[in-house]
Formats: sequence, C-alpha cells, structure tokens
Amino acid sequence: MTNGRSQLDTTIEVVTPENVLLQYQVCGPFRRLIAFALDVGLRIAVFFALWMVVGIFFGFLQIAVIGVAIMVLVYFVFSWFYGGLFEAYWNGQTPGKRVMGIRVLTLTGEPINALQAILRNVLRVVDALPPFLLPLSWFIPDTPAYMLLPGMSYLAALVSMTCTEHFQRLGDLPTGTMVVVEQRRWHHGLVKIDEPLVVQLASELPANLEISRSLGKTLAHYVERRRVFPPARRADLSRHVGTLLVKRLGLPEDTSHDLLLCAIYYRTFISDQLEDPLVPEAQVVEPPRIPFDDEAPDLQTTPTATPAATFGPGAGGTQ
Repeated sequence: MTNGRSQLDTTIEVVTPENVLLQYQVCGPFRRLIAFALDVGLRIAVFFALWMVVGIFFGFLQIAVIGVAIMVLVYFVFSWFYGGLFEAYWNGQTPGKRVMGIRVLTLTGEPINALQAILRNVLRVVDALPPFLLPLSWFIPDTPAYMLLPGMSYLAALVSMTCTEHFQRLGDLPTGTMVVVEQRRWHHGLVKIDEPLVVQLASELPANLEISRSLGKTLAHYVERRRVFPPARRADLSRHVGTLLVKRLGLPEDTSHDLLLCAIYYRTFISDQLEDPLVPEAQVVEPPRIPFDDEAPDLQTTPTATPAATFGPGAGGTQ
C-alpha cells in the first residue's frame, strides 16, 4: 500500500504487511539507459563468443547448418527472454541493473514474479517504437546511399516515463512494476548484544536460517532503538513481526518476540560473521518480504546502516 502523503522528488513510501514503512527512490531514465546499454553489450559479447565456439566445433564436424540453427535459437532467446529470465530468477535485476544499482519491484514494493518479469521485457518491443533508418555510409565509408541501417528510437518508453509518477515505461504499466535505486552507505558498526537469553535463543534457531534484506533492515532499526524503550513497549513493538517469525520458525508460542528479533539479529550479523558483515542501509530499496526458504537473498550483498521503518501504530516516530 502506498502512503497517501505527498512525496518529495523521486521518493515514495510503501507500508509492508508487517506494518513497516519503507522508502524507495524511483530510478529515472538516464540510469536505466546505461543499465540497458550494459545488458546489450553483454548480450553481443556472449553471442559472438558462442558463435565462434559453435562455428569452430560444427565447422570441424562439417555440419555447419546445425551450428547456424543453434545460434538462431540463441539469438531468439537473448532477444526475447534475456531480461525476463534474469529479473525473474535474480531478484528483479539483470547484470546491467546490478552494476547500476537498480532493481525492479512491484508498485507495492514486493518482488516481481516470473510472469511480470517476462511480460515487461516482451513488451519492450512496444517501448522501442518508433523505428528509424540511418544511412549505413555514416558508419562505413563508400557504402551506397540506398543501404540503410534500421534502429529503434525508444521514444515511446521515454514519453511514458516522463508522464507517469513512477517513471514507468509502457512495459511496466500492465505489469504494475517500477524500477528503484539501491542506496548504499558503508557503516561497519554493529549493536552489541550480550544478553545470555538472546545468545541462547540464537543458538536454537535453524542452522539454515536466511532472512531478506528488508527484514535485516527492520531488525537493525529495532535493535538499535530498543534500549530506549521499557519492556512493555518492546513487547508491543516487536509483536507485529515477532508473531509471524514464531510461526515460520516453528518456535514455541510463548517465545519472547523482543528476544527473538534480537536473536535473529545476533545470529545474522554477529554470530555468523560474514567476510564483510554489514548493517542494512537507511534507504530501503529491497523487496519487503520475510522469506525463510531458498528464495531468501544472500545477506553478503546487503547495504549498511539503519532502515527508515516504523513498527506499528505509535511506534516512537519514523526516521
């Protein structure tokens, strides 16, 4: 659900089902254009590398026609499904998007599904309109004037992004998606937790525990601020997320929600020391979900610092 307050610049606010307020910066056309160019360059490089390998292999076997058929199939897959498959199985990113630090989400801040990812990329052919023709002699001297090089202007996409609130191209409109920016700010400090009950509970958590980046941000924000709240207030603030976590982790119903949030934080950021342990970033730009299965993203790529989040009604203010 999008917050009803008027938004400044390109920042929007989304409230997750866990009643956590997340802020996103919508990505504009320029950064998306660079990401697209990087993806095109990668596709061209991989295609020609495969062309050389396939050509040499099947040429040696003197069955070049099979090699041509394979490359036609590769070209078809690259043209229509490169972006969709990457975004579906790489958490809303292609290699170009990852380099530029942007990601595709739904308008409600949730991860996109495979259908949305593939459809928004198939509809890129509409965004590319209108086509244009350039004289080939501009690029290759002494080429006859009647030889023209076709191209796509992507003017339709630019107009659509200019006219929509979330910089959506035509492919984003029917799928309900948008592209947001990942803000990264390095901060190596961790909140010290030495409570015996927290450490004990952390040791009882599942060995394969993985959490989403949005939950990591929420935990960091809560653990940092809990020290200023009395026990009753801690119980109230932690109840919203803690109730869900108790069920998903199969813990006893009388498990303290406050201690559970601290235990997961301890287990993730302190006990399971990663090569470069990081704390989540203030600007939340990752999918707001709480997965505990193999879909959970790797926390080694999590940005740092404290998230802008609230913990339920009347939760002591929003950063």
